[in-house]
Amino acid sequence: MMNRGPDSRDHAASRQGLIYGVAAYGLWGVLPIYFKLLKAVPPVDIVAQRVLWSIPVLALLVSATGGWTKVRQAMRERKTMFLLLASAALIGVNWVLYVYAVNSGHILAGSLGYYLNPLANVLLGRLVLKERLTKLQWVAVAIAAAGIAVLAVQALSQLWISLTLCASFATYGLVRKVAPVDALPGLTIETLLLAPLSLAWLVFSLAAGNPSFGMSTNDTLLLALAGLVTATPLLLFTAAARRLRLSTLGMLQFLAPTSQFVIAVWVYGEPFTQAHAIAFAAIWSALAIYVFAMLHNARVSVVIPE
Repeated sequence: MMNRGPDSRDHAASRQGLIYGVAAYGLWGVLPIYFKLLKAVPPVDIVAQRVLWSIPVLALLVSATGGWTKVRQAMRERKTMFLLLASAALIGVNWVLYVYAVNSGHILAGSLGYYLNPLANVLLGRLVLKERLTKLQWVAVAIAAAGIAVLAVQALSQLWISLTLCASFATYGLVRKVAPVDALPGLTIETLLLAPLSLAWLVFSLAAGNPSFGMSTNDTLLLALAGLVTATPLLLFTAAARRLRLSTLGMLQFLAPTSQFVIAVWVYGEPFTQAHAIAFAAIWSALAIYVFAMLHNARVSVVIPE
C-alpha cells in the first residue's frame, strides 16, 4: 500500500527515479567484465564503436516511441544543443578514460572515481541547484568522505584517473538534469554529435593497422552489442536524473563502484588493502545513514509489500 496525497505525483516520480537509478548503476557495475573481454581493442576504438553501434539502437527506440518530434524540437533550440554538446563531450571523455582504467588494470582507481562522484553531486546540487541537506545527510557525506580519503592516500599514483572520472561524470549528470530534453531524445542527439568524430577515428585507426574490430569473431560480436550496452544504462540514468534530487542520485552512485570494487578484487585479483577495507565499511555506513535520512524526511515514497 502507499499513501496518496497532494504530493503523490512527486512521490511516484521519485519511486520511478529510484528504480531507474538502481537499474542504471547495477548495469554499470558489471561493465568491467564486458570491457575486459575486449582487451585486444584500443580504448578509444572501443568508445568509437560504442557510439556508432548505439545509433541504430537509439533510432529504433525513438521510432518506436514516436520521439523524432522531440529530437527535432531539441535540435532547434540553441541553448539545448549547447548543453547537449557539453554533455556529449563529458561522457566521451568519461568513457575513454574508464575503458583505459579497466583494461590497464586500474579498476579500483575507476571505482574510487565513482565513489567520489556522490560527494561531487552533493556539492554541485548545493552550490548550483541550491538543494538542501539535513544534518543527518551531511553526517553521511562526512563519513563517506573520510572513507574515500583513506582510499585516496593509497591510490595517489592513479588518483588522476579517479578525479577525472569523478569530475566528468558528476558534471555530465548536472548538465543532463538542467537540459530541457527527455532522456531518449537527449541521448540520441548526444550520440549523433559524437558520431562524426567516432567514424573519423575508426577510419584513421584501421588505416594505422589497429585491431579496431577485435582479433576474433567473438570480439566483433561483442563490439556489435556495444549499442545496447551503452544505451541501456545511460537511458536509465538520464531518466532517473530528471526525477530525483541530484544529491539522492549521487548516493545511488555507490552501487556501481561497489560492484566494480568486488569484481576488481575477487575476479581480477587487484590488491585489497586494509585501507580499502576501512573505506568500504565507511562508504556503506554512509549510504545506510543517508537512505535512512532520505526516507525519514519523506523525500521518496517506498512501497512495502504486504
